[in-house]
Amino acid sequence: MPLFAYKAMDQAGQARSGSTPATSRTAALDLLVQQGLIPVSVEETQAGKTPAQAASRRPPKVSQAACESFIRELSNLLAGGVALSRALQILSREAARPGERQQWAAIHDEVVGGSTLADAMGRWPQTFSPVQVAMVRAGETGGFLDVVLEQIAEFRARERDLKSKVKGALVYPAVLAVLSTAVVTFLLVYFIPKFTDLFRGFDAALPGLTRAIIAASQGVGIYGLPVLVGAVITILLVRRAAQSEAGKRVLQRLWLRLPGVGSVLSRFALIRFCRMLGTLLGAGVPLVAALRVAREAIGNQILADAVAHAIEEVQRGSSLASSLAACRQLFPPSVSEVIAVAEESSRLDKELTRLAATNETELDRRLRMLVALAEPLLLLVMAAVVGTIVIGMLLPVFTLQDYIH
Repeated sequence: MPLFAYKAMDQAGQARSGSTPATSRTAALDLLVQQGLIPVSVEETQAGKTPAQAASRRPPKVSQAACESFIRELSNLLAGGVALSRALQILSREAARPGERQQWAAIHDEVVGGSTLADAMGRWPQTFSPVQVAMVRAGETGGFLDVVLEQIAEFRARERDLKSKVKGALVYPAVLAVLSTAVVTFLLVYFIPKFTDLFRGFDAALPGLTRAIIAASQGVGIYGLPVLVGAVITILLVRRAAQSEAGKRVLQRLWLRLPGVGSVLSRFALIRFCRMLGTLLGAGVPLVAALRVAREAIGNQILADAVAHAIEEVQRGSSLASSLAACRQLFPPSVSEVIAVAEESSRLDKELTRLAATNETELDRRLRMLVALAEPLLLLVMAAVVGTIVIGMLLPVFTLQDYIH
């Protein structure tokens, strides 16, 4: 029979801890209640390990789909009048996988122990993002937690769809780029050295294009491995630098300056900001608090800094439209004008949601256009490089009789 370690409070308010055998975690909770104790946390211990050792294990990974389902079902239970602790207990009991069951049970225990739902979710950063935790905290404060949870689930579903569109649009160009690199590498490493051995016996000067291609092939043979190792090391260093605040800002600034790519990234950030802000305002969150949460959803620190400045202007009494208009890269004049009209008509939440949907359609169109341009461009570059190599190596063959004495 499994053994459950527990922490509880007795009727006098004294802390109690220990362990008890039970067929399930629910049975352990019922047993503690029968003993007159108020459970704070109940966790199944592993054989041969103390509760502290079991708690120090790496937290189990929960899929994004499972997290979205948890949030949506919790919202439905709360909207149906079920108490928060009871709803969490139901979800933890019905969880499909052990990792999900452990996290939902831990959140339940912390809420029963006096923590807010936001604090309990915030202890699992791999599952719940800071933006979601901030939204839950706003919902708990305003008394509309079920509404906020439903909005989070809807937001996550739309985010997943949008990201899948972006990734799907980039698959074919990425495959073409990898294929082009592989073909050119094969020609330089295997194909050209065969001709080089053939030309070495000729007592004549080779065409300049042929000599250049042979030199490139020899360079790949000599320096190819060191260059590859250096490229891998550079990528690892860049990834490490990107984890720091300064390095992340530098990389994000470079991405925003890339032609085509920068506009797509800024449009993606605009969609996330408008949808999050519209969702929060529709749920009754005050404007300044909603702006702070929506700022975290942008995903780009450079653009988030511009929104932070706009928040300061709003706190000084400026309108939202005029404050956001200063960041033209994220908020073009057409968007600022729509926001200004929405403020005057008190339809800001609905117009922001509509702007998100409209710009999502525009982003999809831009991605399709970029892919449509990238495909023939990559094919053209690939054909030009391969054709140049083939022509350069065949030029001496056309004048072979001039080399033979």
